[in-house]
Amino acid sequence: MKKSNNTKWMNYSKLALALGALTVVITACSGNSNNTAEPATTVETTTPTTTTEQPTASTAKLTAEDIPTALLKGQYKEVYAQFSDNFKKQITEKDFISSAEASLQSVKKFNKAADMEINDADVRSWVSDSGDLGLNVTIDKQGSILGLQAKALAPATTTDKVTTKNEYAFPFKGDWFVFWGGNNALINYHYEYESQRYAYDFIQRKDGFSYKGDPLKNESYYAFGQPLYAPADGKVVSVLSNIPDNEPVGKMNPKVPAGNEVVIAHANGEYSVIGHMKKGSALVKVGDMVKTGDQLGLVGNSGNSSEAHLHYQVSDGADLFKSKAIQIKWQDGSKPVQGETITAK
Repeated sequence: MKKSNNTKWMNYSKLALALGALTVVITACSGNSNNTAEPATTVETTTPTTTTEQPTASTAKLTAEDIPTALLKGQYKEVYAQFSDNFKKQITEKDFISSAEASLQSVKKFNKAADMEINDADVRSWVSDSGDLGLNVTIDKQGSILGLQAKALAPATTTDKVTTKNEYAFPFKGDWFVFWGGNNALINYHYEYESQRYAYDFIQRKDGFSYKGDPLKNESYYAFGQPLYAPADGKVVSVLSNIPDNEPVGKMNPKVPAGNEVVIAHANGEYSVIGHMKKGSALVKVGDMVKTGDQLGLVGNSGNSSEAHLHYQVSDGADLFKSKAIQIKWQDGSKPVQGETITAK
């Protein structure tokens, strides 16, 4: 979700940005931050060159994992050669090289932040050794680079150390995929916005896809119509359930960005916000007392949403856009990030 004067949430199924250009070219929810945890993997790199000379030509295509090393070795032409035709229309080779040199000149290595495979695309993210630059690549099964992004990161070091006082259960059951989540702008676009900094966007995924059948129909998406549950005891303070679900899928409703939602007040001044619910599915009303695990309604595709998914966050107030998000302390002790699958019972 994204707050602005027009209260707009970013569309969320595809993701790909040009180095330095930051132009979205395929779908996704997004975020800005820096991971506070130690990265799991270090990508071998060398100090980037200041020239555009290329090594001996190779017929082998770069994999997603090869991209950081190739960039830091100055293999810009080789990387650009794998850009998809659509991506090349958005940025010239000359502009790409110039932007890459400027963005990466002080980076010595990249540490892996997250990776995910969704709808035939492989999305990988890394954070620089200094922690102030993120790198993201989206590549298809044929090795074409659909998008590439270098993004300045500004960690919220104070709030990153704070978690909710209450513990929360996941508001769903079964297997759910983290599309946006974590303390990094590349893996959680919400992070740039204080009101949504620690929000999550969850989808369901089977065999690498979030849907089966006609991608323009809500019913094709595995998440659509799945039950949602109260993540903790509390009192329902806000319910909206009359907003139509967006169809064809991809058409969004920025006038009511959260779509159908339920807001629950918990102990210690904390509030759960559950958004994008299915029209007419809310099973609770304002004033109802709920217990952890009580069903609230169904997942939908209402509001400024590009695909059926659940937006969930905990805030310090009932008004989503006038409050501040709080990092969630999950009951199971986990710290989910983009690309991970959660199994909730």
